[in-house]
Amino acid sequence: MYSQPPEKYQQQIFGLRCCAMSVTVGLWLTLSGGGLASQAACSTHASFPQTQQQQQQNPKKPMSYKKPSDAALKQQLTPLQYAVTQHSETERPFKNEYWDEFREGIYVDVTTGEPLFVSTDKFESGCGWPSFSKPIAAQLIQENKDQSHGMVRTEVRSRTGNAHLGHVFDDGPTDKGGLRYCINSASLRFVPKQDMTKEGYGQYLDLLNKK
Repeated sequence: MYSQPPEKYQQQIFGLRCCAMSVTVGLWLTLSGGGLASQAACSTHASFPQTQQQQQQNPKKPMSYKKPSDAALKQQLTPLQYAVTQHSETERPFKNEYWDEFREGIYVDVTTGEPLFVSTDKFESGCGWPSFSKPIAAQLIQENKDQSHGMVRTEVRSRTGNAHLGHVFDDGPTDKGGLRYCINSASLRFVPKQDMTKEGYGQYLDLLNKK
């Protein structure tokens, strides 16, 4: 259990990384302490109808995905997914679906199905949330100044779905560009490599071959 909001915990991790990159996961867990927000962690994503019926010709070009209505989102998303994507809530660290997911595949916006991240850009950061060095393409996301919870951070949202994804920090691996996109699992849906073609993401398979 954690005694502080996940946003504060997230900021503590950022501060620790800035002071000493050698800080261990055990220290982060020690800092996190007793109970957290009253959100229940999501272990299984709600079924979301696929909107991508066309085969993408250019994986870096934004496609014609569309954000569903609010009423549709309330039906299609779990309560946690809706709270995170539509009200900028933060799920619990280490108690979410993809923080330790490292199979090959693609991560799409849970609200629209639009591809956002690939497994080859995912890395273990020790923060308890999925971490990526970059999105598939910069134009797929938008970044906003976030001054909530008494902190100054850079929020990351999906451009098409306008869904809250998480935050980006400058404490990522230097050999991968130095950024850490700290993303809520509840904002994403993971499509394993073996399912990408049948789900309409075959044109993104080449991105899994890069190192």
